[in-house]
Amino acid sequence: MVKIPDTLKQLLTQIKQSAIIIHRNPDGDALGAGLALKRYLHKQGIKVDLISPNEIPNYLKWLPDINEVIIYDEQAQKAQKILKDVPIIFTLDFNDLSRVGKDFEKYLKTLKDRTFVMIDHHLEPADYAEFKFSDSSKSSTSEMVFDFITALNGQHLIDQDMATCLYTGIMTDTGSFKFPNTTPHTMCIAADLMKKGINHNEIQIKIYDSFSLDKLHLLGEALNKLIFLPQYKTAYIALSQSDLKKHHYQKGDTEGFVNYGLSLKDADFAVMFLENENEGVRISFRSKGNFPANEFAKRYFNGGGHKNAAGGRTQTNLYETVQLFLEKLPEFITELQTTND
Repeated sequence: MVKIPDTLKQLLTQIKQSAIIIHRNPDGDALGAGLALKRYLHKQGIKVDLISPNEIPNYLKWLPDINEVIIYDEQAQKAQKILKDVPIIFTLDFNDLSRVGKDFEKYLKTLKDRTFVMIDHHLEPADYAEFKFSDSSKSSTSEMVFDFITALNGQHLIDQDMATCLYTGIMTDTGSFKFPNTTPHTMCIAADLMKKGINHNEIQIKIYDSFSLDKLHLLGEALNKLIFLPQYKTAYIALSQSDLKKHHYQKGDTEGFVNYGLSLKDADFAVMFLENENEGVRISFRSKGNFPANEFAKRYFNGGGHKNAAGGRTQTNLYETVQLFLEKLPEFITELQTTND
């Protein structure tokens, strides 16, 4: 059960304006949690703006109130003016200000007299927030926002649109409830959200069964490039900038591709390398059992996350990044060969 300090409860009864910030390259959990909390605070009489550091992926543009999200990369002056005037800033689904991008992070660090509230489920939270709700045992930040609203005695205010957002966040961060982070409490929340009248089948279709032809062709490209290293129980995919351009890549098109590597019968570790123009290489790590994908990401690829799901990044090219990965993989051979023992 979430315990909310009386000082924060009192603040929330006094303020008239607030802002919510989610991480760069937002996913279903970040947007689901952010949109739901925005609507809840609005029902409490608080004017709230939701700010995303960069553009929203196409597969999430159907979410309720999504058109109200402010994109910092496109509207920096507007976002800064809002943040300059609000007393409380909620940061959702990230554990460090670096997750919003360099320029945005630099601006946030100038806001010395703001009250920051962190709600997040990633490991190793930074110390920037006065109020920190951090629990890596939770399935998602959307689950935590549900608990946060419940702790404020606001569960009755969760309407169908809020429930749709929260369910989307929980569903995507649990891999449709199949990942190890799915708990009985997670399922109870999902059931409560379904009682609000959401169409869970429609949500599933919009997220996973509404691919463009270009995205399916890109998936085919990715599967053709999949390499399996049986001695390490590891599969990896590396997509270059030319691969992406060939299939008219849109942000979010490769979401979930890394899981295809993990679907191999004998694979316990899967990695996806995505070359970004002028931004180096973005990397997704997934694992089964006890193999610490987050430790691998943190040690060599400036990343981190959960034990079985993590991310990383390099500033080198795709070839050098993959070579570094292949060079370091043998150091984990013992863990990889015994991950499910």
